[in-house]
Amino acid sequence: MTELTVDEPEDRQRTPRRLMANPRTVAEAEAVQDRLRPLVDLVGPGPTTPRRVAGLDVAYAEDGQRLVAAVVVLDARTLAVVDSAVVAGRVAFDYVPGLFAFRELPTLLEALDRLTTQPDLLVCDGHGFAHPRRFGLACHLGVLTGLPAIGVGKTPLVGQWDAPAEQRGSWSPLRDGPETVGRVLRTQDGVKPVFVSVGHRMDLDNACARVLASSPRYRLPETTRQADQLCRTALAARIVDGLD
Repeated sequence: MTELTVDEPEDRQRTPRRLMANPRTVAEAEAVQDRLRPLVDLVGPGPTTPRRVAGLDVAYAEDGQRLVAAVVVLDARTLAVVDSAVVAGRVAFDYVPGLFAFRELPTLLEALDRLTTQPDLLVCDGHGFAHPRRFGLACHLGVLTGLPAIGVGKTPLVGQWDAPAEQRGSWSPLRDGPETVGRVLRTQDGVKPVFVSVGHRMDLDNACARVLASSPRYRLPETTRQADQLCRTALAARIVDGLD
């Protein structure tokens, strides 16, 4: 496994170095999660008025081995696209529940590196703390980049919950045993809720506020919608064909 280096404690207050590793086995991947998990900041509070928010998403080719990672940066006030990047790659790890992030991380990080505008917040199509090992994709990306990050899942990965009220902004706690790991948030009146959890350098109140601010019309935030659209457009353009 690639050697993992960790910044000194005082450096963690600044943007940390990339703490990238390329595990080959389940044991190695779990060891990476165990080493990075203590670096996650679940308190935040994070930016309450970010200027730029980024959505990240991945789409897979039919063979399940090639993928497209997209990052779209939006103006947080107008939700207009101000920057984007798309990268084709191959899955970097086998499918293992709880270790899914390792499949996508190298390509997502490459897409982030291609941006010309640094976002103030990462909104991941997935989970953060609401994860069996408390270290989902949003936590992993947040720690690796040093940027505030949140996870917005379409479906839950762990936990139990009661349905929130039907009005936009209503929520109920997402609990895994005795622990609250996220919130079930209604982003539009009468539509299915989304599952919000902290990734890094955010608190849960702020994470939900940022999701609502990015979801003026639809169930999913514009960050996710725009990144998903870019992924699908790239796949339709056969961007992955060059990986054959």
